[in-house]
Amino acid sequence: MFDGSDFPKPLDEALFDQWLENGRQSKISYGFLLIVWDAFEAAYQPVYAERREQMQEYQRYQESTGRESLVAAYNLYSESRIG
Repeated sequence: MFDGSDFPKPLDEALFDQWLENGRQSKISYGFLLIVWDAFEAAYQPVYAERREQMQEYQRYQESTGRESLVAAYNLYSESRIG
């Protein structure tokens, strides 16, 4: 996943699938998986959100720190990418 010049490096598909499963199995009723690039760690990180509004809040937080950037967001259950 995320192959190409628009992304810092590819993401292992099995790891992505594990992140989806972890979000679904959480006791907290998450609905969304955010894929975040952490520039300091040079790695992708999962961030889970219960509501769409939390994605926007997280994006504003990222802009203030400059360390992380949102790469993509997915619905945990339909696995569809959110634009």
